[in-house]
Amino acid sequence: MSEMKIPALWAECRMEDAKELCVRIGSELLEEKPEDEILYLYLSDEGLSLCQAELKLSCNLTKMLPRLNPRNLNGEMLVKASKFKNLEFPLTAVDATAGFGEDSLLLAAFGYDVTLFEYNPVICALLEDGLRRAADNPALSGIVSRMHVHNADSTQALRNLGFTPDLVLLDPMFPERQKSGLIKKKFQLLQQLESPCSTEEDLMSAAVAASPRRVVVKRPAKGPFLAGTKPSYSITGDSIRYDCIVLR
Repeated sequence: MSEMKIPALWAECRMEDAKELCVRIGSELLEEKPEDEILYLYLSDEGLSLCQAELKLSCNLTKMLPRLNPRNLNGEMLVKASKFKNLEFPLTAVDATAGFGEDSLLLAAFGYDVTLFEYNPVICALLEDGLRRAADNPALSGIVSRMHVHNADSTQALRNLGFTPDLVLLDPMFPERQKSGLIKKKFQLLQQLESPCSTEEDLMSAAVAASPRRVVVKRPAKGPFLAGTKPSYSITGDSIRYDCIVLR
């Protein structure tokens, strides 16, 4: 993996929280707001954000609420890819490429207990902040209580889980996806932090080594199979495809 970029942090309040966060992620606490072209973290009473000029990005899981309605949830492609016949909850899942946790939220809403791995400490901090705020929302608190975040490299963590998951979800960021013209401007901020997975083969190998019942891989609808691994079946939408690799 390429060297991680850790932006400096600017805070106008919550100074003790800001200092603790800087120590935890290896950031620097700024005395004044950075110039527009500088990528930085901003901590306020509203939460943690990643900023640059007029762009501001935070983990806001409340926007997912319409998708969590039972009727809508059952229509989600990821949920369809994550259903098992003759198995009852509780089931366990590992989201090996957590990002902002939206896919994990769908799985947790469906009933999974989800372990999330995010190796970038900045993205992990944004995710943790989003989950903290979601826990204060009565409509989300029960769901996010089933989501457990770890700042770790999933290619290593998947080999040392301490349990055998029912499902492993992979949604890696690779260079061909980073260049897509479909990516919104705000998510260009994340691209400045998130380097691609070291190799597709490492990620797939680690997922298989965890011995799940199924590996589910989120891909662009017309994208290649991850690590050349042909799935047992796929669920395909207009722009997204879920490749399902059945292992047991």
